[in-house]
Amino acid sequence: MKINKKSNAKTSSGVVRAEYIEVEPNVRLHITDGGKGRPIVFIPGWPLSDEMYEYQYSYLIEKKFRIIGITLRGFGKSDKPYGSYDYDVHASDIKTVLRKLEIKDAILCGFSMGGAIALRFAAEDNGTHISKLVLAGAAAPVWTQRSDFPYNLPKKIVDDLIIQCYKDRPKLLSDFAKIFSASETSLNEGISKWLNVICLTASPYATAQCLIALRDTDLRSDMARITIPTLILHGKKDKICSFDLAGQMKAGISNSRLVAFEKSGHSLFLEETVKFNEELTKFCE
Repeated sequence: MKINKKSNAKTSSGVVRAEYIEVEPNVRLHITDGGKGRPIVFIPGWPLSDEMYEYQYSYLIEKKFRIIGITLRGFGKSDKPYGSYDYDVHASDIKTVLRKLEIKDAILCGFSMGGAIALRFAAEDNGTHISKLVLAGAAAPVWTQRSDFPYNLPKKIVDDLIIQCYKDRPKLLSDFAKIFSASETSLNEGISKWLNVICLTASPYATAQCLIALRDTDLRSDMARITIPTLILHGKKDKICSFDLAGQMKAGISNSRLVAFEKSGHSLFLEETVKFNEELTKFCE
């Protein structure tokens, strides 16, 4: 079923926006679309859905923004096809969604792997759909070490994660949760369980394939192509995407500003929610 602007249904309470958008035959992405005003588009991280932004959505709608959350193929309530899961596929899906929703002059916000995908998208968009970029705890420009890039994780660690994904995915997610924040107690039990439930809804195949994309993709050449204002938000205690990566993004993206979250690990949007929302709002205004 193809969804476009004209297919939005009218009810007694007004227009009901599309919850699913088809990006290619038999592949639909789940969309959160609420509020009115300048659009902010959210891309979640691995292996989450856009539900992770719950405490950004309610805040930003009150601030008179339109929020559009795109759950990537393979995750959450989106369809879970087999096939390619590289950054180009995800960037193409995002482009299709924004084209069908007729989105212009938006702010694109990506977290973790979603930040890496947002960076790839911004490098190719040329101002068609977005005019500002937010990279939150982004797994960019390179998530794994190279001979000329001594930052973050050795490739061998990610190889082991891929093996574990196929052997015991729930344990992989449980172990991942232990390093998601500054400490194992930074997030309360309820929030931690909520995030784990979201992660478990992901396709096992997509979970592994996106680890491969994270391991192998180098976005250093993409950064030089980004000229729009860019806000980099990053936790100083991040164990998944080390703060070194934020410095590399700041150096590689010409029109960028870095805001450090001193108390946060990878889950800065939940550990320092007030600061995260305020910095995001200031940038978007």
